[in-house]
Formats: sequence, C-alpha cells, structure tokens
Amino acid sequence: MSEDEAPGVIRVRVAKAAQLFNTLDPTPFRERHLDSAAEDYIVELAEELPKHVPIRLLVTLTEDAERRPDDVRSALAYFFQYRCDAAARELKEFFRTARRGQVAGLAVLGACLAIGQMLSAKFGEGHVPRFVEEGLIILGWVANWRPFELFLYDWWPLAKKRTLYRRLANASIEVTGGATSARHA
Repeated sequence: MSEDEAPGVIRVRVAKAAQLFNTLDPTPFRERHLDSAAEDYIVELAEELPKHVPIRLLVTLTEDAERRPDDVRSALAYFFQYRCDAAARELKEFFRTARRGQVAGLAVLGACLAIGQMLSAKFGEGHVPRFVEEGLIILGWVANWRPFELFLYDWWPLAKKRTLYRRLANASIEVTGGATSARHA
C-alpha cells in the first residue's frame, strides 16, 4: 500500500498556498481562515476516516516557491485548533442555554402542578376541574420537552464537530513543495 493510500491520509494538491486560504481575510498568513471549499474538502474526508485512525494531512504545493511549507503547516494547524476551540465554546454555550431552558421548563411544570392542585381543592372532583388539572400537567411536561431533547440528543452533533476539529488540529501535517519541505507530527 502506498503512502497516499494509507488509512488516515488526506491529500491536498494546490498550485499555491493562497488557494487554501480565504484571500479576503486580512489577518497575517498564519492566522488566516481556510477557504470554505478547502475546509469542506478536508473536513468531509476526515469525517469518513475511522475514529481510531490518526489523520495525516499531506499538502503538495506545485508552483509556490514564495511560501515556506512551515508557514502553511502552522497556518493549517492554527486554523483547525481555532475551529476546535470555537466548537468547544459553541458546545459550552449550548449547554448553558439548555440549562436555562430546563430551569424555565421545571418552573412551568411546578407552577402548573400547583395551579392544578389549587383548582382541584377549590372546585372539587368534577369533570371540568379534573380536565383542567390534567391539561395543566400536560402543559407542564410539554414545557420540558425541548430542554429534555437538548440534553438527550441535540448536543451530539456539536460534540462530534469539536472532536473532528480536535483530530484535525492534532493531525500530522506534511507540506511539500514551496521554498522547502516541512513536517509536523
């Protein structure tokens, strides 16, 4: 099996390093954002790799004699670490919002239960008071539906994205071509 066909290898071949990065980004080269097409390509290939296989990113610059491969490697590592950190912040904010929703949902449930009990005590055991009490109980649980859904299921894609960007940030990056060649493990 050749090096390019080894598990975990993502090969990117461009003429110049500038093709990898967003040219409208005014930050210094090492802090630039990847071009969205380049990011999508790398991320899609990384998503297909088994989770236990380390990622190796092999970048070939065919015409770029001006850009040092160390600069490209550093910029790629910086970008994926930035994305990992952003995904971690997004997940943290997600859980903070979910907790707030859960507190509100539980408050609504408590209020509904209390109001239902008060109505039952005041109006007795008729069909209408029982109907209202049951309706309030249902309303209280419905108020908790979305917070429960957030805590049980909706955080998984965010955690998966954070993990993928962490794997890419920790990937072995090799850049060939340009002024010299560079490796980062």
